[in-house]
Amino acid sequence: MNWIPPGVDTTKATMARVYDYWLGGEHNFRADQDAARSIMAVDPRVPAMARANRAFLRRAVRYMAGEGGIRQFLDVGSGIPTQQNVHEIAHEAAPGSRVVYVDKDDVAVAHSRQILDRSPHATVIQADLRDPGRILGHPEVRRLLDFSQPVGLLLLAVLHLIPDSDGPEQILKNLRGALVQGSYLAISHACPDVDPDGVAAFQAVYNDRVAGTAVGRTREEIARFLNGFTLVRPGLVRLAEWRPESPADGPEDPADFPLLAGVGRLGRGSSRT
Repeated sequence: MNWIPPGVDTTKATMARVYDYWLGGEHNFRADQDAARSIMAVDPRVPAMARANRAFLRRAVRYMAGEGGIRQFLDVGSGIPTQQNVHEIAHEAAPGSRVVYVDKDDVAVAHSRQILDRSPHATVIQADLRDPGRILGHPEVRRLLDFSQPVGLLLLAVLHLIPDSDGPEQILKNLRGALVQGSYLAISHACPDVDPDGVAAFQAVYNDRVAGTAVGRTREEIARFLNGFTLVRPGLVRLAEWRPESPADGPEDPADFPLLAGVGRLGRGSSRT
């Protein structure tokens, strides 16, 4: 395990490594596996939801890089890289697209650095979404991204890990303030409106077994994160309902997954599609 950074506490589970386990990755430890299995015991759908969230990520990036014309991306809470990462998807639609990955997990950042070592158009930094100033002012972010041009901001399955006491709306306001018109924001978020019992059970186990706090939010609360952005059709919808490309993008019944997803364009007027 020479990929384990010095000083990493492998006895405490983190969301990035639990998520990696659900996706079939190998960069997780016993504590992460135990936490992942405990959550799965409460809700066996969780690994499928993780895969559906990755599928939404692919669709959102393809949309932004294609129809949206975005050539630079900031992926906060990027986690441990698996197949079809943001820079790979973006480069398929627009070669030369620039991507900055951001995560607070040591293992996620270390493994990302290995993958991106020879990629001139992508990099990773270690930072917490709770400190948007550090993210926006980081030298690597400023080196690769030009904030005078539109940016695709990705916040997938990360905002529900930020409790209200940490001011998630102010975090979004600070990030949005750095973006010019024509930028995009993609989010996915656990929503108890869709499945109150499922989200409550997930929160209880997660908060007990993982370092951090999970918070489900109502549709109205999630929609506020997109204030200032014009929603791209079909709007803020269940995860698998956002422009599905194949049956593998989600369950047969989209209501089976208690997450909402949406993409918005910064600026007045309707989006292009």
